[in-house]
Amino acid sequence: MYLTSSAEWQDKLLQRFLTYVRIYSTSQPGEDITPSTLRQWDIAKHLFNELKSLGLEDVSIDDHGYVMGYVPSTHEKDLPTVGFISHYDTSPDFSGENVNPIIWKNYDGKDLLLNEKTGFTLKVLDFPELKEHIGESIITTDGTTLLGADDKAGVAEIVTAAEYLLAHPEIKHGRIAIGFTPDEEIGKGADLFDVKKFGAEWAYTMDGGEVGELEYENFNAGGAVISIVGKSVHPGSAKNKMVNAALLAVEFSNLMPANETPATTEGYEGFFHLTHITGNVEKAKLHYIIRDHDRKLYEERKLFMIETVSNLNSKYGDKTFKIDIEDQYFNMKEKIADKMFIIDIAEKAMDKVGIKANIKAIRGGTDGSKLSYMGLPCPNIFAGGLNFHGPYEFVPLESMIKATNVIIAIAESID
Repeated sequence: MYLTSSAEWQDKLLQRFLTYVRIYSTSQPGEDITPSTLRQWDIAKHLFNELKSLGLEDVSIDDHGYVMGYVPSTHEKDLPTVGFISHYDTSPDFSGENVNPIIWKNYDGKDLLLNEKTGFTLKVLDFPELKEHIGESIITTDGTTLLGADDKAGVAEIVTAAEYLLAHPEIKHGRIAIGFTPDEEIGKGADLFDVKKFGAEWAYTMDGGEVGELEYENFNAGGAVISIVGKSVHPGSAKNKMVNAALLAVEFSNLMPANETPATTEGYEGFFHLTHITGNVEKAKLHYIIRDHDRKLYEERKLFMIETVSNLNSKYGDKTFKIDIEDQYFNMKEKIADKMFIIDIAEKAMDKVGIKANIKAIRGGTDGSKLSYMGLPCPNIFAGGLNFHGPYEFVPLESMIKATNVIIAIAESID
């Protein structure tokens, strides 16, 4: 069905993906512009021109790099507009420059030597999920960069589905809105997204991992910065005078629950994650992210950190510790719970193309979490990639084909 039986369309999808991943588009935290990097404009403009050349309606690119376009309705009924969204930036966690994708056709289930010079190898022992893709065409890095399947696989799938629908007007569907965003990897992908202009009643982000993933729950998320002021005194005469800010940073860290970190939790379990620490005797700073699926537990986590700072200030003196907490995004379940029909539509579409839906909670967030709070209910669907944000990233072409088929099936199923 759809792309499954067409080598021509499968190659369109593959070549499109290979083109996208070779475009350097890493985002950068800490910048006060959108997109956060000028290089993201390269892929934004490429997508704008591509959508126009394919014949989509009302193609646009705004001053912040958001790209939108529309597949016109082929249905005689006035159907709701449904949207599909992906982000084109790649994670700053690992280099996304000079990506050299490698295609391993008819994968044999063995370790993959990605780089002969360095010996960098994708090992089945470390990544047993490789065994699930024997006989498929696997796309990897060369071990020197990330691949960018997060989320250029989603972008390629949406564009290919749009092209397919335009080429097959016999498939009856309502108007389809597609949108591509910058800066998702730094938590700002939806910040300036024009929901009203997009015009969809609901949408799906194509930004998940394994085939079958369908997600409408995500973390409530916040960031905390703990600043510590010490007192630097010559160590030879420091007794009862020195206050070592670096040691106080260690003390604060030790007061966080040791069994509530990313390395010790799974499923619906939340955590405190120390992402960065700097310090000396005079000053120290800790950066944390706070995560929990349950809103009440999330608020309790923030309160716990605030109370810890208060207790340490009582011990070491006022203004020794300072905490700043900022909410980042919330669990989209709160906005989708009364619109579960959009989950049913996606689940039935997957079933139609032979995929069993795996409904699960995201241990993270997507553009869809913010968009849901901006008035656009937006659950997340698999894009097929695995091992994101590093040199072990890979995506099977067959998984991308399946994701593209799901997009087409969703479009066709709304009646």
